[in-house]
Amino acid sequence: MKPTDNSVNVQSLLNTAGITGYQWTIYALCFFIVLLDGFDTAMIGYIAPSLVQEWGVSRPALGPVLSAALFGLAAGAISAGPMADRLGRKRVLIGSVLVFGVACLASSHASGIDELTIWRFVTGLGLGAAMPNAVTLTSEYCPESRRSMLTNAMFCGFPLGAALGGFLAAWMIPNFGWRSVLMLGGVAPLVLGVALFFVLPESVRYMVIKRWPVERIRVVLERIAGDMARTAEAFHLQEVTGSEKAASSGIAVVLSRQYRVGSVMLWLAYFMGLVVFYALMNWMPILFKDAGIEPRTATLIAALFPLGGVGAIFFGWLMDRYNANRVIALGYALTAVSIWAIGQAVGNVGGLMTVVFIAGTIMNTAQSSMPALAAAFYPTQGRATGVAWMLGIGRFGGIAGSFLVAELTVRHLSAETIFTVVALPGLVAMVALLIKQLAHPASAANKGAKSSTTIASH
Repeated sequence: MKPTDNSVNVQSLLNTAGITGYQWTIYALCFFIVLLDGFDTAMIGYIAPSLVQEWGVSRPALGPVLSAALFGLAAGAISAGPMADRLGRKRVLIGSVLVFGVACLASSHASGIDELTIWRFVTGLGLGAAMPNAVTLTSEYCPESRRSMLTNAMFCGFPLGAALGGFLAAWMIPNFGWRSVLMLGGVAPLVLGVALFFVLPESVRYMVIKRWPVERIRVVLERIAGDMARTAEAFHLQEVTGSEKAASSGIAVVLSRQYRVGSVMLWLAYFMGLVVFYALMNWMPILFKDAGIEPRTATLIAALFPLGGVGAIFFGWLMDRYNANRVIALGYALTAVSIWAIGQAVGNVGGLMTVVFIAGTIMNTAQSSMPALAAAFYPTQGRATGVAWMLGIGRFGGIAGSFLVAELTVRHLSAETIFTVVALPGLVAMVALLIKQLAHPASAANKGAKSSTTIASH
């Protein structure tokens, strides 16, 4: 079916209408989802020293509980992407937020390391399903000229949530015990889930491509574009022609010949980035404590690492104007250098604080820019699956990072050596994105439409 004279292109409408208060509300809700995701994901690293002290757990034995949520994150993301492409972003988002809230609250009552490990896995299932759909929903309400910057700004909630967890843990654990951190991480998502149910809309691009009644689509678009949407008789999308149009599922799009190389390189880059992120987030407090730094100070210094993720807003601005693959590849190259520098500064607390913050800014800026890169790479039919699979498969990098440092500590390697080894995956991520650029040199141009398809009409 071809567009009628009164059919409005949804993306063109978003591009010309500007950003309204309604869209800012959507972005804010998605930001808080990702912030709580970062808080709940990182908190286990902050309470790990307390587990060692209270339960007498050996440090190598911490590997399973530190990585349990990451296994859940991977499973949740891989399954939730295709589910969201079928059922919608909003339903999956609300369900996932409630799951990780209930599971995190239950984990605060764990009586041993095995029970805590199980609840951390269930928490991860919800976390893994929430983040990619928050990214996708944000991306699908953005004007194209500001999509990367706004998506990156929203995704900054993850490192900020991780940093907030560190600052709160440093205050709450001495005063209320480590269980209080988990309780807060459970109650907050339950409150947010209620707000999502009443306020968050479904993705308008999803509604169009799934042929929802035009009246329901118009109600949402009127709050963004007013009369431009009110007078439309139908809505359509402009998407790239080719295999994704004929594909029966988001999985078919992601694995199609047109997107296959780019998909694998996105997975590899994100995997390597999370090797670095979780190796440091889970183990820095312990490594710094072993280096002779007082435990509370070690936790506060470690919390500076994710705080630097706000630099992703600047990278988003660059990605909207220059080659996004090369921008992020440069970020990963600088990540490798800065992580190596942490190991060289361990003996000086003042210098260590500075280097950790700089390294966190660079590393989290590059890593937080990846979801926006993936969201721009895939069409609507496969966007949720594409973003979710990158995040899900990448989570195994987090698992690898947690066990990598556990193994290095067993071998009694110095802090300098450990940080040097952890820096190497940054170089691998850089190479992966350069390969993606070679395989898809015109991918940035493909964000525009090559053909129009009317999807929703009277």
